[in-house]
Amino acid sequence: MKIVLRPAARRDVILQVGYYIDELAYEAAERFPAAVETAVQQIAERPDIGSLQFFDSPKLKGLRCRPVPGFEDIRIYYLQLQPGLIRVIRILHGRRDLAEIFNAPEE
Repeated sequence: MKIVLRPAARRDVILQVGYYIDELAYEAAERFPAAVETAVQQIAERPDIGSLQFFDSPKLKGLRCRPVPGFEDIRIYYLQLQPGLIRVIRILHGRRDLAEIFNAPEE
């Protein structure tokens, strides 16, 4: 299974690590990237593992989310574009205004 992380998803990981550093949670900052990798591997093994999400944009039809192990408030949002290809759209805290983020024009 090929996994492609959009640039925004990569930035999300960096921003989350920065948040933990700002909060002096260095151990969490060190663990977070590996936890994301674990979640991505779980998704690669079973793409239907995440719960379906629903947004207005037709581009997001079939969007799923999966929590990051050990950081359950942080979710990986992804699409299975075709058999063998998954695109990670964003990695965000579940309390963010997801409708606003996902329905905004692309960068």
